[in-house]
Amino acid sequence: MHHSRTDGRTTDVKSRVGSAGIPADQATVRRSNLALVLRHVSDHGPCSRSAVAVQTGLNKTTVTSLVSELQARGLLKETGPQHAGSVGRPSLALVLDGSRVGALGVEVNVDYIAAFATDLAGRVLIDRRFGFDAMGSSSERSLDELTRVIERAVADLGRLGVAPAGITIAVPGLIDTTGTVVVAPNLGWHGVAVAERLARADIPPNVPIAVDNDANLAALAEYTSGVAAGTPDLVYLTGEVGIGGGVISGGRLLNGADGFAGEVGHVMVDPSGEQCGCGRIGCWETKVGLAALVRTATPDHAYGRSQQVVRDPEERLAEIEQRRAEGDPRVDAAVTEAGRWLGRGSALLVNLFNPRVIVLGGYFARLADRLIPVAQAELRRLGMAAATERCRFVASDLGFGAASRGAAGAVVERVLADPTTIATPALPPSP
Repeated sequence: MHHSRTDGRTTDVKSRVGSAGIPADQATVRRSNLALVLRHVSDHGPCSRSAVAVQTGLNKTTVTSLVSELQARGLLKETGPQHAGSVGRPSLALVLDGSRVGALGVEVNVDYIAAFATDLAGRVLIDRRFGFDAMGSSSERSLDELTRVIERAVADLGRLGVAPAGITIAVPGLIDTTGTVVVAPNLGWHGVAVAERLARADIPPNVPIAVDNDANLAALAEYTSGVAAGTPDLVYLTGEVGIGGGVISGGRLLNGADGFAGEVGHVMVDPSGEQCGCGRIGCWETKVGLAALVRTATPDHAYGRSQQVVRDPEERLAEIEQRRAEGDPRVDAAVTEAGRWLGRGSALLVNLFNPRVIVLGGYFARLADRLIPVAQAELRRLGMAAATERCRFVASDLGFGAASRGAAGAVVERVLADPTTIATPALPPSP
């Protein structure tokens, strides 16, 4: 689900010569080896050059050359000294640098736009969220606001001396390979060419832009740095106005034939239920989405009512928690009902995907103390016993920033996979 812009240069695909005059096959091998060294340091650093050579199987001369290039690209730096043992002189250790290489992730959702940026080494540079009524705005206005947020973030990175290696946009909907949102029901978007519109933004023309599903990106963030990090089989549920799911199976994101896997919010659970934003009846998100909870618990502030100030989901949750603390019976009943339906829908997911963990994000995490016991009981009642007994709900600690964090992580992953996308002062990026 990627869309990359180019700076107008063309490449002859039949050419036997790669960048810097290196034969294409040699260039491919070197690119692969650069990625091997960079990822090894990312996973195991700090580590010495000799340790990299031993553990990657590359010879020391090759490692020295590769490290020099990665340093020139601003991706590795030396720190230390590192004591490899009791004998011999301590060696300098390699760690990720990337202090001038940035990764920007931006999420547009029903009632906010979030931006999250790091450098390659994971230092957080930007972490902000703005209230914005995307549900009540045209796609054109939403894209204008999204563009403004991105341009501001890129400018802020520039003032820090950091150039973005890429930008990934998270959207709650189905996205095709051109970066076009096929449909995002809760935003009211149909056929919106997000990547094409952002190509006209005031950002450097060589910065790749990708667009992906919010739940998929959030699932990747959970898998790499969340409460269940490293769990090879997990399901992430967004807990927004709309409900999305990201499925990690065997340590890999499940995409499906067209990249549309994970649209769990639109699985029908109640054929006599309410109409969903997608136009169908009884979708799961009509039972457990934040809009459904707000409508039941605080009907005077339901989504869709005219309001002078855009309400961030955290504000809505703060009001629900306040009324719950005051003993409002509607709130407790609404949360309990959401928990029941959360368990019922999750039973389907457990039967299908057999995860060890279901990570609850967004508002689910905020109300986890009340939702999880009810949902877990319903899951055990309805799911296959052998699978449900080994599956547990856990609350995410990434809040509403999981998707934008995962979007930035996708940019970092791209750099780790191909370090030649980052130019040196004397060497242009590979085509």
